Amino acid sequence: MDVDEAFAHAERIHLGTAWIEIVRGWLRGDAELFDHLLATTTWRDEERVMYDKLVAVPRRIATIEKPHAMITRMRELLDARYATEFSRISAAHYRDGSDSVAWHGDYVARKMETALVATVSLGGARRFLVRPKGGGHSISMSLGGGDLVVMGGTSQRTHEHSIPKVAHADPRIALMFRPVWKE
Repeated sequence: MDVDEAFAHAERIHLGTAWIEIVRGWLRGDAELFDHLLATTTWRDEERVMYDKLVAVPRRIATIEKPHAMITRMRELLDARYATEFSRISAAHYRDGSDSVAWHGDYVARKMETALVATVSLGGARRFLVRPKGGGHSISMSLGGGDLVVMGGTSQRTHEHSIPKVAHADPRIALMFRPVWKE
């Protein structure tokens, strides 16, 4: 397992004052980290109020308290490249195609002028969609094992992103790196 320290295959998509950077295959050998996280992480199920009802969140969530050495290395590289401190690490486990995340901007970040969120995909590929806040034409990309996607600028405030439900999908873990934001 190793990581592309030079971000050699980085591609940036400009969305006005927002941007998305994708680095395909940034983490090589992601299956090893996927297996490690699946076996050693304390996953929790959550519920949220949606449409005046309490519903189960369709994925499992975890906070990464004691990161694997490779996660620490990824965080160091992300900190240096994006000139911030990604000190909050969490994960979402998508067990199959019925697990998803609806259109949203990160809760605290969508209230901020600019924010950074970095996500490394581990395991099966899933579609990642981005659209202007409230609707409009969406950008669709497949995120596979080891791919890095970073949302920056005003992206959390001016755009929404989602992982839609699909008929069939292999398990996936989204490993998310965020700075600590003050509400």
